[in-house]
Amino acid sequence: MNSNKSFIFRHIFLLILLTLTAHSHSQQISAIDLDALLHLTYTLTDVKPGDYFSTWNFTSPENMCTSFNGVTCSIINNELRVTSLFLGTGLSDSPGLAGTISDSIYNLTELTQLILYPGIVTGFIPQEIGSKCNKLRVLSLTNNRLTGSIPESLSGLLNLHTLDLSHNRLTGPIPPSLQKMKVMVLAFNRLAGKIPDFSSESEVMHLDLRNNMFSGTLPENMPLSVRYLSLSGNGLWGPVNSIRSENLVYLDLSMNKFSGPVPVGFFKGSLSSMYLQRNNFSGEILLPSTSAGFEPYGPGSIVDLSHNYLSGDIPNFLDSVETLFLNNNHFTGKVPQSYVENVFAGTTRTLYLQHNYITDFPLENRREFVLPDGVALCLSYNCMVPPPVGLTACPLSAGGPVSRPFRQCSVFQSGNSMG
Repeated sequence: MNSNKSFIFRHIFLLILLTLTAHSHSQQISAIDLDALLHLTYTLTDVKPGDYFSTWNFTSPENMCTSFNGVTCSIINNELRVTSLFLGTGLSDSPGLAGTISDSIYNLTELTQLILYPGIVTGFIPQEIGSKCNKLRVLSLTNNRLTGSIPESLSGLLNLHTLDLSHNRLTGPIPPSLQKMKVMVLAFNRLAGKIPDFSSESEVMHLDLRNNMFSGTLPENMPLSVRYLSLSGNGLWGPVNSIRSENLVYLDLSMNKFSGPVPVGFFKGSLSSMYLQRNNFSGEILLPSTSAGFEPYGPGSIVDLSHNYLSGDIPNFLDSVETLFLNNNHFTGKVPQSYVENVFAGTTRTLYLQHNYITDFPLENRREFVLPDGVALCLSYNCMVPPPVGLTACPLSAGGPVSRPFRQCSVFQSGNSMG
């Protein structure tokens, strides 16, 4: 009973103070918003005492918009309303907040930004946040310990631009209608099911679903607008032809079970970061029959095709990639001379070709045989005697003898893969 009396007294006291201060200000502080903030302090707390909530002084409610940490207001209908709320300091040395998010968050109906900085906040995402806070443009609740499913009501946030729920413990599927925003980051959760179809009207540009438990094949309609796409570390399988590459600059499909050939549209200089390693891709790497729109790769480019079942000759058009992983495949033939030149020129910084069936790394035209500083070249376990140790720098994982047994090379090059 004493706690209930204290709770009622605080609210009466708060309302009296707010009434008294309202007469001395041209814009009145919203009593609803102030009460919502007060309720948040009942369920959230600083992990490190005094780190964040120390400035939330409810004995001076007139300072809500000027002194409360993380609170930003705007004048709406001659009343000061909370429009941005940053919960936690966001400092790298801050342990953040603990507790749960109070349902009182619903009452902050003018919110456009709600940011929860990394901490140890638990519990569910308030279920009606999408129906009550319908002006939200940015919702970020990342790096905490939130559980439960993604609320269906978020699909009602027609103004939502950015949704970041990454690094939590969320479960269940992605609500099928949740695709109106431009940035969707749901990485590092326990979400499952299939990736939902995207409508032709989807404008998502940044889609990060890595390290979840998604399974099945890709939807038939992947968004054309996407520039950043990461599906790494799931249980997805099948072909990847539905991925539209026209606008892609970053693609990560690694550590899944995708199969079939790598689409020719993926190989363009504008897609400068591509991670397809540890899948079941097979076949030859081909350039489109017309390469008129092909842009050479440049500084900072990364292409990782390692640990697949790719075969045929090493493609000439990847010679300008700065960091290139083709290891643990079934490539055959000799390494194109342009690769050799770029390695010794230092424009290719990493070239991993180990564990293939390559027959030659041509050095006969080289006057010097010293790799530039910082360049890593690995050619071990192929169908040739690799260059002297001083010319190669292999990772520990390369292991094994420097050359493949002759039997494997002769059988494979007769058309039978020996892995």
